[in-house]
Amino acid sequence: MSGVDSAPVPGRTEEATVSTDANKALVRRFYEEVWDRGNTDFAFEVFADDYVRHDFRPTTTVPGPAGQKAIADDFRAAFPDLRVVVDLIFGEGDFVVGRWTASGTHLGAWGAVEPTGRPVTFSAANLYRFEDGKVAEIWNHRDDLGLSEQLGVAIYAGARPDS
Repeated sequence: MSGVDSAPVPGRTEEATVSTDANKALVRRFYEEVWDRGNTDFAFEVFADDYVRHDFRPTTTVPGPAGQKAIADDFRAAFPDLRVVVDLIFGEGDFVVGRWTASGTHLGAWGAVEPTGRPVTFSAANLYRFEDGKVAEIWNHRDDLGLSEQLGVAIYAGARPDS
């Protein structure tokens, strides 16, 4: 996939290429530092103070880097041995997409799901929009359905059978 990271784009300036490359490098470091190593303070180097998070799940997380740090802290508390492998990163202009795969053991509460001790493996893709060298917006697409199934959470398409 190295061609994805370095292919020239017609009409794109050298400055835009350097900026996009720097943004891709920052996203890779975010996955490595925050998610793989547990250095959640690194979120303050990545996210703008007023960044916006778009997520399929309802959330009450505080805005800005502190909110992203809290998400990572909570998730890593549920899966303390979490390992993250970056599968793919590509970018164009102010946008970067990262796809990753994570593995870990469910040893702490994840939302309303009490620890199961089960090992899990799941993937996600995130779309980042940058402004002035920091993430201004993120669209999060994590496979929570697959993760929930691995944890033994009952999943229903439509109404629950007991309703």
